[in-house]
Amino acid sequence: MSDPSSHSAAAADSPAVFDAVVVGAGPSGLVTALALAYVARGTGAKIGLVGPAPDETAAAGDTRTAALMDSSIALLKQLGIWPGLAPVSAPLEGIRIVDSASPFFAAPDVVFRASELGLPAFGYNIPNPVLVRALYEQARQAMPVAAGSVSHIDIAEDHARLVCTDGREIMTKLVVGADGRNSVCRKAAEIPVQEWRYPQKAIATRFRHSLPHEQISTEFHRPSGPLTTVPLPDANESSLIWVVEEDEAERLVTLSRADFAAELESHLGALTGPISDVGEIRAFPVAGMTARTLTGPRTALVGEAAHILPPIGAQGLNLGFRDAGWLAERLRPVFEGSGDAGARPVLLAYGDSRQMDVMSRTIGVDLLNRSLITRFPPAQAARGAILRGLKSLPMLRRFAMRAGIAPPTPLPPLMQSQA
Repeated sequence: MSDPSSHSAAAADSPAVFDAVVVGAGPSGLVTALALAYVARGTGAKIGLVGPAPDETAAAGDTRTAALMDSSIALLKQLGIWPGLAPVSAPLEGIRIVDSASPFFAAPDVVFRASELGLPAFGYNIPNPVLVRALYEQARQAMPVAAGSVSHIDIAEDHARLVCTDGREIMTKLVVGADGRNSVCRKAAEIPVQEWRYPQKAIATRFRHSLPHEQISTEFHRPSGPLTTVPLPDANESSLIWVVEEDEAERLVTLSRADFAAELESHLGALTGPISDVGEIRAFPVAGMTARTLTGPRTALVGEAAHILPPIGAQGLNLGFRDAGWLAERLRPVFEGSGDAGARPVLLAYGDSRQMDVMSRTIGVDLLNRSLITRFPPAQAARGAILRGLKSLPMLRRFAMRAGIAPPTPLPPLMQSQA
C-alpha cells in the first residue's frame, strides 16, 4: 500500500493491516473507499484501497458519462469532491420520454421537470474519465492505495488475507468487493449470483448537434430498446446510449463517423437538428446480474460486484453510490467503538439496508426493458396507458419522478441534501 503523504507504493516486509480494504477503482469502489474514510476520520480505523490508477490513454477515447442523481451529488458534496466536478458537469433539469416502441399504442411525449419537485436539477451528467480521475486523486490523498489488483483472497474466522498481483499481502477485517462483474472478492466469499442476458447491445458515444439540448435528457422508447441522449456542459453536445439488437449494433459500429451521424440524425433530427463530430463509438452487451446476497464471510459487495442493470434510467451507478452510503453508515459506529468491521451482525445490517432498493430497481429496470422489446400487445398497451397517465396527471408524474431519483427506503445520512 502507498503512504498517502508520499503517494508512492512501496511493498512492505510484513503485510499491511487494515480495518477495511476496498478492492476496485471504478466510481462505485472509489466513492465507497472515500465514504469509509470519511466516517472513520478521527477514530483510528484504517481504510485502504486496491485498484489500478486511471488509464489516461484509454480515458482519451472513453465517451461514457455518469448521470448522477441528486442524492449521489449530495454524497460527492459531503466528501468534498463536488466543487472540482461542478464546472465540468451538465445539470439534468428535465427528462423527456418519447414513446415509439409500438405504432399501435404510442403515447404522447412526456417531459418530467425537476422544478416540479422544487429541485434545480434531477442530477448532473459527468464524463466518466473526469469523475474517476477526481475520485482516485482524492482517494490517494485520504488513504493508502495499492495501484494494482488482487489475485487471491483467503478468508479466516477473524480476518482476510489479500494477495496482490505484485506479490504484496494485505490483512484486513473487512473486504469490500467493488471489482466488477467477475469479482474476485465475491468468488472468494462464495457468494452465488443470478445472471441473465438480453438480445441487445448498448452503443455509447457523444456527438454535437445544432439545436441546444436545454438541459433536457431525452429517452426514446423503441422496439429494440431505449435511445437516450444526455446533456453535456456544452449546450450543443450530448452523450448517447443507444440500445439496439445485437446484429444492428455490429452494423452501426462499423459505420464511418459521418455515416453514423447521418443514421443517428434520422432518429433524432427533429429534436437535435444536424448532427456532427461523433466521438469514439463503443458497444457493450446488455445484461443483468444480482448477487444472491450482498455479504459473505468478512465480505461486503458494492456496485457491479453486487448488481448489474441495463443502461436505462441512469439507475446502475446511483445504486452503487447508495451501496457506498449505507455501508459507511453501518460501519460508522463500528469504527467509533473500535469494533470489528467484518463481524457478521455488521454485515447483516448492511445487507438489510440494501435489499429492498436493489430488488426494486432490478425488477423495475428489467420490466421496463422487456416491455420495450416485447411484441405482446397487452404489455405494449399497458406501457402506453401509463405514459398517458403520467402526461395528464401531475400528482402521478411527481410520484414517478420521486421514485425515479430516490429509493423506496430512506437515504443514508451522507446522501441527504443539506439545507
